[in-house]
Amino acid sequence: MKSIRELYRIGIGPSSSHTMGPHKAAQLFYARHQDDGANRFEVTLYGSLAATGKGHMTDVAIQSAIPGITILWEPHIFLPYHPNGMRFKAYKDANLLEEWVIYSVGGGAIGEDPKSPSGIAGLAAQRSFSDSGQDIYTMSTMTEILKYCQYSGKSFWEYVEDIEGKDIWNFLSEVWHTMVASVERGLDAEGVLPGPLHLRRKANTYYVKATGYKDNVRTRGLVFAYALAVAEENASGGKIVTAPTCGSSGVVPGVLYHLWRSREYSETRMVHALATAALFGNVVKENASISGADVGCQGEVGVACAMAAAAANQLFGGSVAQIEYAAEMGLEHHLGMTCDPVCGLVQIPCIERNAYAAARALDANLYATLTDGAHRVSFDRVVEVMKQTGHDLPSLYKETSEGGLARGFTQM
Repeated sequence: MKSIRELYRIGIGPSSSHTMGPHKAAQLFYARHQDDGANRFEVTLYGSLAATGKGHMTDVAIQSAIPGITILWEPHIFLPYHPNGMRFKAYKDANLLEEWVIYSVGGGAIGEDPKSPSGIAGLAAQRSFSDSGQDIYTMSTMTEILKYCQYSGKSFWEYVEDIEGKDIWNFLSEVWHTMVASVERGLDAEGVLPGPLHLRRKANTYYVKATGYKDNVRTRGLVFAYALAVAEENASGGKIVTAPTCGSSGVVPGVLYHLWRSREYSETRMVHALATAALFGNVVKENASISGADVGCQGEVGVACAMAAAAANQLFGGSVAQIEYAAEMGLEHHLGMTCDPVCGLVQIPCIERNAYAAARALDANLYATLTDGAHRVSFDRVVEVMKQTGHDLPSLYKETSEGGLARGFTQM
């Protein structure tokens, strides 16, 4: 299992899989051909990447890396490894210099089909290319990690420090400050989000209204406002942190910002909570998927809810067993959630799902806190079921905008 640095990526929205991944792939391919006389580039986008790429600004992301590139769209052709496939070609006049098939696999990461020979000579000597680092965690299931922590008496964040080193806290401090900034920018912003839906920002209104209520309603309203603020920043192309993706980037900061402001936790405790959240997200990324195009929104918002629930439970003093239980509930109760963005935009229902999942994460935390942490269905089992459920979903429910809420929508 790789470093949590690969899970938390600081970047620009609105989509980790449809903008961040393709942009990175285009940069790599273009850099490869700076000295061989290539004067024409072409990329074919397949499956989900083609179906909702224009709404997610995939073309803008690729063209910013390779000016003048020709983009072809094939939404009904799915390459075998992943629904977000790309085929780059470089030409010198009429001669094809190189062809590279690469996939945007979620969370801003890219990789080749491990069953195919490496397609881009010089970038990787190994059989398959990935922009991620090497595996550094020897344990890759939560069952193993939980047993280790219970035996050693260590917290999840201490296990992360053992593997990643003390420098991980500098990285997570940057992540935390970026999250805080995205919440506060989103709370200040007003107006209409970009795109044909003409959707107005709501975070500022929710925040103002929530502050006028008494404790119980105010708490829930503020969590909604904070999660909406980040999700709206993402939808407008603002700077956010993938947690685990752009489309679900409002859940973790929404919950943690609320707890930080209301309970005045130290930054040290906040970055420890982020480490624990990332550990759970990493387990899902390793053993299933965090890509909406692969497994639906359960892999994005569902995983974000699990991460936030785990972080919250740790901040409230939960045992490692209670933390695992909170995360399990956060993911379990999003099983089967489809990815059906209206007009291919990360707006409807994505933004509201961030707010609702943030509230669910706090509920999962409370439920787990009232138990001793013992339960029948493990987090790993839910991850396994999530993966199978996602693969059983028809493609029209996995970020193609051809089914579910996206189907039959009439643009005003």
